[in-house]
Amino acid sequence: MRLDKFIKVSRLIKRRTVANEVSDMGRVLVNGNPAKPSKQLKTGDIITIEYANRKVEARVLKVPEGNVSVQEASSLYELLN
Repeated sequence: MRLDKFIKVSRLIKRRTVANEVSDMGRVLVNGNPAKPSKQLKTGDIITIEYANRKVEARVLKVPEGNVSVQEASSLYELLN
């Protein structure tokens, strides 16, 4: 699954367009490297999102095939900080 879609589906960022913009600005890292929105994620990858006043790190626990419910969204990742 693409990085921007995973971020949106997992509810780390609410909209895919915002996820695209943040990735294009270089504020999303996958395994410590800047990542484009089209980066393909796999289980075990570590996503770092740099917001204006905080940084969120999450480990991908599973990559869904499609959309998931709000209740399932938090089971896709594990927060590391």
